[in-house]
Amino acid sequence: MSEAAAHTATDPLEELKKTNTGVEHKKMAMWAFLASDCMFFGTLISTHLIYRKVYPGVVEPTAIFDIELTGFSSFILLMSSFLMALSVSAAHKNNLRGMQWFLGGVIFFGLIFLGGQVYEFTHFVHDKGLTLSSSVFGSTFYVLTGTHGVHVALGILWLLGWLIYSFTGRFKRENSLDLEVAGLYWHFVDIVWIVIFTGVYLVEYL
Repeated sequence: MSEAAAHTATDPLEELKKTNTGVEHKKMAMWAFLASDCMFFGTLISTHLIYRKVYPGVVEPTAIFDIELTGFSSFILLMSSFLMALSVSAAHKNNLRGMQWFLGGVIFFGLIFLGGQVYEFTHFVHDKGLTLSSSVFGSTFYVLTGTHGVHVALGILWLLGWLIYSFTGRFKRENSLDLEVAGLYWHFVDIVWIVIFTGVYLVEYL
């Protein structure tokens, strides 16, 4: 059987993996989850911004925030998204070594971001007195940014699982779709942080 004929023979099986829109089922499921998560984060962000306007003088964020640290953490997270794209591309090209290096970079950058967030929270609590119960601002701020931090941690664990699996010798080119789905989640987490960084941090300096 020629290569063209073999490819044609496998097409029906490939089509079974796709929805009527032409998108793979796994991707469609992830898009559906991200849509619901988008509404969830939209609620948290809106709540924080509304209460910020209702109680404008309770806390002065510019006296608390370390915008240089948060800006650096934001840059690191954005760069991790770039590495995630490179990792998925390498997986599709069956470049296992490249995929592992880029994926390791994503995980490393994600850990740096989490480390910065833990340091920031510790600084806010011990040096600035901002806690969950100290004010409405503290409550909405910690719930919003803490929830995002949990999403980052879950993403790191997910990607770490794929990195470990890739060293077992069982990672095949077919698994690139699964890694791409994980990549969609990671990109979403990065996009949400851009909105949070802009709407919660930068807007206070305007």
